[in-house]
Amino acid sequence: MRHLPLDHPGTADHRSPGRFLWWMAKGQWRTLVMGMLFGIVWMSAQAVMPAVIGRAIDRGVAAKDTGELVLWSAVLLVIGLVQAASGIIRHRFAVTNWLTAAYRTVQLVGRQTVHLGGSLPRKVSTGEVVAIGTSDLSHIGQVMDVSARFAGAIVSFLLVSVILLSTSVTLGLVVLLGVPLLMLVVGPLLSPLQERSARQRSLMGELSNTASDIVGGLRVLRGIGGEQVVHDRYRRESQATRRAGVEVAKLQSVLEALQVFLPGVFVVVVVWLGARYAVEGRISPGELVAFYGYSAFLMIPLRTATEYANKFIRARVAARRVCRVLALTPDVTDPEHPAPSPPVGSSLYDVRTGLRVRAGSLTAVVSEQPDESSALADRLGMTAAEVDDDVRLGDVPLSSLRREEVRRRILVSDTGATLFSGRLAERIDVTGAGRVREALDTASADDILEALPQGLDTPVAERGRTFSGGQRQRLVLARALAVDPEILVLVEPTSAVDAHTEARIASRLRRHRAGRTTVVTTSSPLMLDAVDEVAFLRGGRVVATGRHVDLLETDPVYRAVVTRETEPATERVEAVR
Repeated sequence: MRHLPLDHPGTADHRSPGRFLWWMAKGQWRTLVMGMLFGIVWMSAQAVMPAVIGRAIDRGVAAKDTGELVLWSAVLLVIGLVQAASGIIRHRFAVTNWLTAAYRTVQLVGRQTVHLGGSLPRKVSTGEVVAIGTSDLSHIGQVMDVSARFAGAIVSFLLVSVILLSTSVTLGLVVLLGVPLLMLVVGPLLSPLQERSARQRSLMGELSNTASDIVGGLRVLRGIGGEQVVHDRYRRESQATRRAGVEVAKLQSVLEALQVFLPGVFVVVVVWLGARYAVEGRISPGELVAFYGYSAFLMIPLRTATEYANKFIRARVAARRVCRVLALTPDVTDPEHPAPSPPVGSSLYDVRTGLRVRAGSLTAVVSEQPDESSALADRLGMTAAEVDDDVRLGDVPLSSLRREEVRRRILVSDTGATLFSGRLAERIDVTGAGRVREALDTASADDILEALPQGLDTPVAERGRTFSGGQRQRLVLARALAVDPEILVLVEPTSAVDAHTEARIASRLRRHRAGRTTVVTTSSPLMLDAVDEVAFLRGGRVVATGRHVDLLETDPVYRAVVTRETEPATERVEAVR
């Protein structure tokens, strides 16, 4: 039995939905073949049962031969046992195929998400990715599941045709020619169904994205009284999605109705012909009974064939979405010829702003415009949308290093960082280094831990929603500290905590990160008092550096930024002059 998830999902062929599904099938061909094999045995056993029953009637009942009746009854029992056993094994392989395809899809998308990093939200909506994990993987798994029964349906159909041809050429030809004609009748519905399914899938992704935005910004919406506006917007989008779903359901209902009606009409024709031949004496009573059995059995392969076509269409729509995500490329790629790694303890320098961070120092960046310091933090960690050679580690541009090395040596923890669901200890100690307690102490999060009934074993809800804003911020800070990178860049790490807690974090952060490079973007005096050096960023350039107390005395604009003075900066400068 295959263990899931896989050690490595492989490199997908995402050039087209068909190529992707074929690649998925090749990756699990063993279980697919075994499922098809037992599917063929399972349906073939059902296909030959009417023939065996007919023989038992003709040679046992009609001929009044007890021995023949017992013999064919025994044959029927054996076939029934084979059918039951093969059906169980077929179902087992079908479930394995479904799970393998679903897990593999999740792993592919998850690996692509990590590969894209900060580029992901800039290239695709959250709802699009969520929809892949909620519905698309199910459709891809279902087409792998139904493949085993579809193979059995084809073989059993051919087997029944051969049996009918041996009994009556006319009946055999009716089956051989009638089934393809029935499929041609259903065929015109498949293309519109695919188009409508694609539209519904697109609207579902947009609706999921809207829901994610609403949940993420619910507090803000309540604060500004915007609940009714977003409620109306969500209602409009959900109604559009509902109407698209109804359009899909209309075609789906017609297709499913035809799955019953057309095979039913076909069965009536076969039974009618068989009954006429029996009256004319061209077939025996046992063969007539067998024809009735074939008529009932033929419903199974016919419905399985249309079911496969339906699920294959849905799988193609889902695969198109997966391919779209897999085709995305990150904003930052590894250089063709990476530069040698700078030695540990190298300084960090940004040419564009003039910021120089000494190795082993705790440096704060203060900006008149907060967006400028956030953009600088993104560039320092090579997570910005545009990457250039401006940021250097030692004498080496970050863009000349492998992304893996940059991520390992430089960690950026911004205000948008959140918590994943799972055990608290594992969500904080993501590297397994065992520095949880020390990190929680530095982040002044001991009180959070004490209030939890299960301590570090407490399960974290999605996005850490059971914690307050200040608690989440401290836990995110603890997670960054537990990684203990060579260079740590923190963006406003104490913006949601009270002054007493902030003072403790500032003093403990200095002690915790002693000897390692740390950059903090902040305008909090409590944090600025604890750093080694402050760099004041204005107009995209570092215009002043020094200790916090010194800058307060010498730079009136800096003083206005960190003390939140209300007098316009230009008037203050003129007054000083």
